[in-house]
Amino acid sequence: MKTQQPDIASHFESLKDPRVEGKNQHLLIDIIIIAICAVVSGASGWEQIEIFGKAKQEWLSTFLELPNGMPGHDTFRRVISRLNSKIFQECFLSWVHSIVKVVDGEVIPIDGKTLRRSYDTGSGKSAIHMVSAWAAKNRLVLGQVKTEEKSNEITAIPELLKLLEIKGCIVTIDAMGCQKKIAAQIIQQGGDYVLGLKGNQGSLLEAVETVFSQADVATFNSETFDFYQMENKGHGRHEIRSYYTTDAAELPMLSQWKGLRTIGVVVSERTEKNKKSTECRYYISSQENKAELFAKAVRSHWGIENSLHYVLDVTFREDECRIRKGDAPENFAVLRHIARNLLQREKTKMSIKQKQFRAACNNAFLANVLAG
Repeated sequence: MKTQQPDIASHFESLKDPRVEGKNQHLLIDIIIIAICAVVSGASGWEQIEIFGKAKQEWLSTFLELPNGMPGHDTFRRVISRLNSKIFQECFLSWVHSIVKVVDGEVIPIDGKTLRRSYDTGSGKSAIHMVSAWAAKNRLVLGQVKTEEKSNEITAIPELLKLLEIKGCIVTIDAMGCQKKIAAQIIQQGGDYVLGLKGNQGSLLEAVETVFSQADVATFNSETFDFYQMENKGHGRHEIRSYYTTDAAELPMLSQWKGLRTIGVVVSERTEKNKKSTECRYYISSQENKAELFAKAVRSHWGIENSLHYVLDVTFREDECRIRKGDAPENFAVLRHIARNLLQREKTKMSIKQKQFRAACNNAFLANVLAG
């Protein structure tokens, strides 16, 4: 007697099978669920998915049809490579929206990552670049959009924002996304923003730098400025981060930026191996003039790098993946994001890597991860 399929399966029912109707030996939903289970358990390619499937066939058959046994790696490759990547992502988003409740004040960092080995020299295809949104509190991927070049983040970010429910949330983006249209879109969708500043906004950066560089001690201690400080020690390193915010009302280009209320600077003073260094990073924000809120947003932004991109590289071996044909690189990236979210939602206190290994060894644990 078969048990019920995991809830996640219902969100992929809208996927159209890319194969010729009537000549399919294996069900599309079986292929998708096996692939998800395999990536959760550490598979990073088509052959590994097949090996996983054959090893787990008896268990998988308790909730999948598998009318002609286990698909081979060529079947996984052909089918997943030909899936419509836009619809596949919509299925992912449907599932994410069913499991994630984004609350007011949630910080949503947006950042990009290049899949380094997804290029295809033979066809002249460059490596794809995925721009992802991350829920800092939930520690889950909310969505992603593919670009062909890193420079296209500017066009990808608005498309990604359209997919997200950001009302009441704080969207953080590095300097690449510091654009007037992006700021306006965030405000129009009911969110707030904290945007990094670099040379791409030269006159604005210069104006913000001037405000802070010309402020004296008395000014910094006045009511117009707010201040918050954090200190970290460990592994021979001592770092003090000072956060300053002030009203943006005096900026000459204020009217060009929808919702702009404050400007901020983070002064990082680091001592490591008796060497001292100081770095200043500047930001614009639609939040109120409170340095502690500013600090929370800036610090939360690094979560997408440390908890998502680093995990994808080190645990899921994303940068080593040579999957290149068709829509396979983008679709396999979505499989990794699904696996990352499922493993994160499983409440056992262990690393993602340890959970992967346990899922590969223990069917009950894997079933519990899928139920997440």
